[in-house]
Amino acid sequence: MADDRLISPEWQEQEDYPEGSLRPLYLDDYIGQDKVKENIRVFISAARERNESLDHVLLSGPPGLGKTTLASIVANEIGKPIRKTSGPAIERPGDLAAILTNLEPGEILFIDEIHRLNRTVEEVLYPAMEDYVIDIVIGKGPAARTLRLDLPPFTLIGATTRPGLLSSPLRDRFGISCRLDYYTEEDLTKIITRAAGILNISIDPEGAAEIARRSRGTPRVANRLLKRVRDYAMVKADARITKEVADQALRMMEIDEWGLDMVDRMILEAIIHKFQGGPVGLETLAAAVSEEQDTLTDVYEPYLLKMGLIQKTPRGRIATELAYQHLGLKSPRSLESGGLFAWDEE
Repeated sequence: MADDRLISPEWQEQEDYPEGSLRPLYLDDYIGQDKVKENIRVFISAARERNESLDHVLLSGPPGLGKTTLASIVANEIGKPIRKTSGPAIERPGDLAAILTNLEPGEILFIDEIHRLNRTVEEVLYPAMEDYVIDIVIGKGPAARTLRLDLPPFTLIGATTRPGLLSSPLRDRFGISCRLDYYTEEDLTKIITRAAGILNISIDPEGAAEIARRSRGTPRVANRLLKRVRDYAMVKADARITKEVADQALRMMEIDEWGLDMVDRMILEAIIHKFQGGPVGLETLAAAVSEEQDTLTDVYEPYLLKMGLIQKTPRGRIATELAYQHLGLKSPRSLESGGLFAWDEE
């Protein structure tokens, strides 16, 4: 269910639009994340002046915020090639050794979902990141010996949606750590306007703002909604996206004014109607909405928590006063001071 959601922040294989053409190539074109962008600019300039490779970079944050795009921008700014892979794709230490030994001096190695690296593979990275060497074991048993190979200086950029799952030794070897946060509606409006220009979509500023408001703070979602609203405008309107057209299109797709879809509302309604507003444990809630626990915690809950619609307590999830209001329901047991529920005070 989570894989084919229109507002899922994950990249979807069935997406046929040229997403690569929408990605900015340099920092000047990158919209939003101003603090991260400025820090990266300083670090790149300093490394270039010293004629050294950029220190290893860890990019963290929710999916769909531009970690892969930022890694490509770093490579473009430095003027070096980038080699991309992912944690699950590197199954054995020999796979990583083959990648590292074929890197060019100064090249960028980008590992997406780096928190999913196998621990034995991860240990190969330690000397590679610190000393630019790699140890290879040749032979087996008593005749086995270790061969140390020198590597050219390179920059590892790791991306993760769950930085807490990184081991301390690996996390400590990243000299630069940047966290990407959800985008503001203003920045998303600029992103949508830019994408509309690239894709030759006619859109009003108010139409772009309406799509941005429902994009859950995520550029990937914003670009996807822009495509779907364009389809609606071509069939139902005059191929121009206005605020009214965007609102009608998104309502047809069951995406409300806060960017919640049918699944989000189903989770809130389950907590409210089936469990009297909570608290309800993760396992029970996952069973009630027929979803995996990891999917709930990684895909659905972050945005619901960000919007203040649910809260996590030691006893489980609860629906907040705001969730009742959003669904047009009256909270039966709210406190006057702050809108929290009485059982959350226990």
